[in-house]
Amino acid sequence: MRIGVLALQGAFREHVATLAAIGVEGVEVRLPGDIDGIAGLVLPGGESTTMRRLIRRWGLAAPILDLARAGAPIFGTCAGMIVLSRTITGDEEPILPLLDVVVERNAFGRQLDSFETDLAVPILGERPVHAIFIRAPIVEEVGPEVDVLARLDDGRIVAVRQGNVVATAFHPELAGETRFHRLVATMAAEHADPGEGAGRRPHPLRRSRVEP
Repeated sequence: MRIGVLALQGAFREHVATLAAIGVEGVEVRLPGDIDGIAGLVLPGGESTTMRRLIRRWGLAAPILDLARAGAPIFGTCAGMIVLSRTITGDEEPILPLLDVVVERNAFGRQLDSFETDLAVPILGERPVHAIFIRAPIVEEVGPEVDVLARLDDGRIVAVRQGNVVATAFHPELAGETRFHRLVATMAAEHADPGEGAGRRPHPLRRSRVEP
């Protein structure tokens, strides 16, 4: 199974390495043709404005949206979450509006304000997820079809899922955390399995669960 990693800008190499650690081939995606044959796609952290500009420049928006509409899993971390959001505060134009959420960019301040914490993420099992936040966004509002996967202690939302689209405000790939990638790989396998019906609508949240 091959899962793509958008490699236009940002921390894409770390995602490729994380996929390799769980036995999945990570494919760097830079052009529309690179999307052919992949079972899912990861959008890494980086600079969301630059990432959106490059997605437009290289004509990647339509094929990524087609991949998502076909039911393949899409996973965004940090800037990837912003790129996937339907509404970005400050009236910035969305480009891959697959998540019915409102996000605020750089919600925690400058890079010097980066921090690490442990989060409860029930879908990934009982063991907490070690999360690294670097100039991270925050989810301010979620639509009715969005599942909240994790919150900070103060209640702010930092991980969500809507059907086959998962996003985190933090960087699991920088913390040696593989369970989000395992979740995406499980979703990709379910999507591609002819017995499950390739191309059908995304599986509900309860189907794709990862235990420690």
